Formats: sequence, structure tokens, C-alpha cells
Amino acid sequence: MSAATDSTTFKSSWVEGLVSSYSRLVAPVPDAHGVLSARSPEQGRVSVVIGGGCGHYPAFAGLVGPGLADAAVVGEVFTSPSAEQVYRTARAVDGGAGVLFSFGNYAGDVMHFGLAARRLAAEGVDSRTVLVTDDVASGSAQEIEARRGVAGGFFVFKIAAAAAARGYDLDGVARVAARANAMTRTFGAAFDGCTLPGQQEPLFTVPEGTMELGLGIHGEAGLRRVPAQDPAGLADVLVDTLLPELPAGATGRTAVLLNGLGQTPYEDLFICYGRVHRRLADAGLTPHRPEVGEFVTSLDMAGLSLSLLVLDDELADLYDEPCQTPAFTSAPAAADAVPEPRRAPRPGAAAGTAPRTADTPAAGGGAAAEALAAALAAVEAHEQELGRLDAVAGDGDHGQGIVRGLRAAVAAARGADPGDTADATGRALLLAGTALADAAGGASGALYGLLLTEIGGGLLEAGPVPVTAELLAPAVDAAFHAVCELGGGAVGEKTMLDALAPFRDTLLTHARAGTPLAAAWADAAAAATSAARATADMPAKRGRAARLGERGQGHADPGATSLALMATAVAGVLDGRSPTPADPVPESR
Repeated sequence: MSAATDSTTFKSSWVEGLVSSYSRLVAPVPDAHGVLSARSPEQGRVSVVIGGGCGHYPAFAGLVGPGLADAAVVGEVFTSPSAEQVYRTARAVDGGAGVLFSFGNYAGDVMHFGLAARRLAAEGVDSRTVLVTDDVASGSAQEIEARRGVAGGFFVFKIAAAAAARGYDLDGVARVAARANAMTRTFGAAFDGCTLPGQQEPLFTVPEGTMELGLGIHGEAGLRRVPAQDPAGLADVLVDTLLPELPAGATGRTAVLLNGLGQTPYEDLFICYGRVHRRLADAGLTPHRPEVGEFVTSLDMAGLSLSLLVLDDELADLYDEPCQTPAFTSAPAAADAVPEPRRAPRPGAAAGTAPRTADTPAAGGGAAAEALAAALAAVEAHEQELGRLDAVAGDGDHGQGIVRGLRAAVAAARGADPGDTADATGRALLLAGTALADAAGGASGALYGLLLTEIGGGLLEAGPVPVTAELLAPAVDAAFHAVCELGGGAVGEKTMLDALAPFRDTLLTHARAGTPLAAAWADAAAAATSAARATADMPAKRGRAARLGERGQGHADPGATSLALMATAVAGVLDGRSPTPADPVPESR
């Protein structure tokens, strides 16, 4: 059914249905893309906020309610929520004792939750963050901190929420959450791909008669492809992989979660679990409160994963605490334990206030709005190509995300004051960058949003003077360094930086030579385009693509490609606005 769903309304529509059908337990976060517990906020108690992209239900919104998470921030499909949405959601449930953030270890989530935490700190709201890093397929035992978070996050969320409910302080909640994560291991397999909302073809396919071991929940490449197994045979593969990965000396009680990825029949899950149970017992482990079902899905992906949490007395005690959420209930709650249901939201209210779109009539923005509109048109024309490039190692949504972000950026810029001076352009770019990051989400949304806001901030300081290459180049240089710092990347790792660096270098060279802006930008855009194409021959050294090794070569980086497309489109705008020989040339200062 997802293929027939309108991708632009998918998130808001299902969240509206969720909070309407479970209004006794959850409610929409006001003016944000999130879901909060009907009990929240609770004054004097730590609030637990989880989140990530949608397409994984019950994670994350289905795990909100009394005894589990206080709120979940909801991003677009397979895309992190933006810093603005994280901030608004945390603010809505903060009870004065601080906020514990927990989510999977993905670049976009780390950036956006981190930016929100910094903003909260500036306002006096304390927070801690515990990343979920349970997937043994995504990193070696020597680099556990680099592993991604998958279904084992359920254990971390439940234990953190139980500690908060018992009155642990913020450091205490973070401590047990980190302990739960450190003691959790997950490994999975996929038999077939998933289809994104609005798409007719699956994001990826697994050849008939095979299965992909270690494939990620966004379609990230697995460790290896092997002949398909029956449920019992797959149980042996999962257990044999996880047992050597368990913390040293692991014996005794072990929480067990056998998770379906969206299309696997429950009967097959139970057949598989029967074998898992026997194998764990033979290994000297006692399954504690085993759970079989869907906890972290991947739309309609066929597959499953096994998560093991080695328990100590404190963790076991907290894990046994009751909870009640739309997707999971542990021990029936007393009739008077569930608060009165809140009023169901009006249609469209579940996802907060609808953002302006690129089609919203608005005056202002000047050259900045025109340039962003041209960039949007260029990316829209190549949206499918960008998706295909991203699907090589990721979730295939780069084109969708950038288009969504640029639409919001154009609308925000058009709402700025008119004018083409440096300060007016700077204000338009500041608004556009914030809107882009909020609408696009994900790592790319955070980085492109930061790029615009940093350039905007640099121009704003120059005041009411014409924008020249001499003014713009230092702002681009500062933005380049800010993007490097936030993303933790470097040139040569097959990312957007490989196109941004030559763009920056070329612009700086022309600025020193006094080249007019239009000509300087055009040459810089050409350098970015050439560099983006060259990334096809580079092995990836960062992010999901790094795990592909040589298999990732032959495909240009999607981030470098989109940056080159946008830079080239902006060059056309600047060329059209550049003075003709009959026009007076404005002075640079």
C-alpha cells in the first residue's frame, strides 16, 4: 500500500491516525512532528525522548506512553528529524529534571539531536544523550562506538524510561541506558527489499533463493549474501553470530527480542524463536521475558533480527517495570493508571503547523530567493538520479530530502525583506538554512542548512553593501570549515566536501584577483561539477558507503552531485543578474 501513498503526506497522515486511535495514551506534540505521552510532562522527573525517521513503526512513535518514552520525534521516511523538531519536542515534555535523548547512531540523528541539545543548554535545560550501537554487522568489536543502532534500541529505551519513572536523576538515567546499550547485541537478515511511499519499485532486491546477512534497516548493504535458510536454520545463523559478540563472561539472564522487519509472517518468527530459545539454553543463557514481534521494521521489508541484552540485577529489575504504549504493553496497567484521553487532533494537526511551500506567494528574498528557486528546479530535475546514487550505499532518499528542504528554503527566503545587499541576502539565507534543515532532516539536511546559515551570517555582518566575490568567498570559507566540524569529515572521503572544497578554493582565488562575482561563481561551479564527477572513481571512507569498499566505486557521491547541481543553477541566476557593458558596475565596497 505504501507505493500508492502520497509521499508528501505520508508522515503527517499516519501520525494523525496513530494519535487519534490511541488518544488515551499519546497526543501530538504542539507545533512539531512528534508524539508525546498523555502523562507528559511530569514535573520533577527526567523526560526520555527518542526518535528517528519514520518507516520503522513501532519505532519510534509506537513506543511512547506511560512507563516507556515520554516523546518521540518523527522524521521523514528513513530520515532523521530536524534539530528544530527535536528541540520543540523536548521542550514540550521537559519537567524540569532534564531530558535523556536516545536514538540510533546515524549521522543525521547525531547532528540534529546534538544541535537541539546545545540550544536547550543555552536555555538552561540539561540533557544527556545515549546512542544505540547494537548492530554487530556495522562495525568490529574494536569499534563498537561506530556501530549503528537497530532493534536493540528497544531495550535501551525501556530501561531508561523505567529509571526515569522510578525517580533516577538525569545522570542515573543516562548511566543505566548506556549500560543497557553496552550489554546489547543485534544481528539480522533480509530476504527482500522495501518500497518507499510513492514509489513503484523496491529500494533494493535480494535475489530469489538467497538472503542478505547484516543488511541495515534503511537498506544499507549487508555483510554477505548466502543461500536462503528455513526459520530454524536462520536461528542458528543468528545465534552463532551473536554468542561470540556478547560481553565477556556473559551467563545467566538474557533479555531476548526476535524482531520482524515488516513482512515476515509471525508463524515464521515463532518457528525461528523456538530454535533460538533452545540454542541459548544450551549455551548456558536463560531467556528472560522473551519478546517476538515487530519492534523496528523497515516498511515492508522481508527479514528479521535477533537482539540479546545480558542482564544484571539492576537492568533486569528495570526491564520488568510495567509500561503501556500503542505498540507494546508489559503487565496490564490499572484502570486508573491511564490518564483521561486528550481531544483527538484536528486533521493535519498531528504533524504540527504546516510549513510554507515553495509555491506560497511571498515577496522579498531578492537574488537569494531566485538562486534557491533555481537550485530547487535543478535538483527536482535530477531527483531520481540522486536517489539512485544514494541507494548504492544508503536509503535512496537524498533526492527527496534535498527537494523537500529546498522547497522550504525557497519559501522562507521569499518571506524575507526585499533587497540584494549583503545584509538583506544574509538574512534571507539565514531563514532559508534553518527552514532547509528543518524540512529535509537527515545528515544532508543538517549540513546544507548549516552551509546556508553560515554563509548568511557572514554576509549579514557586511552590512548594506553589494555582494561581491571578495565578500562572499570568506563567508563560503567559514561555512566550509563549519560543515567539516559538524559532519566530522574531510576532503577525500567521497562526500559533499569533495565538491565543496574546490568550489571554495576557486572562489577564494577569484576573490583575491578581483574577478566579478558572476564569473567567479561560474568557474567555482565548474570546479565543483568536475570534482563531483570524479567522486565516482573514489572509494568511500565515511558513512554507510565506507562498508562497501570497492563495490562503491563507479558511482558519484550523491551529496557532491547535488551540491554541483545547485552551484551550477545559481551560476545561471548570477549571470543573468550581472551588469551588461552599458550598466554601471557597482563598487565592491
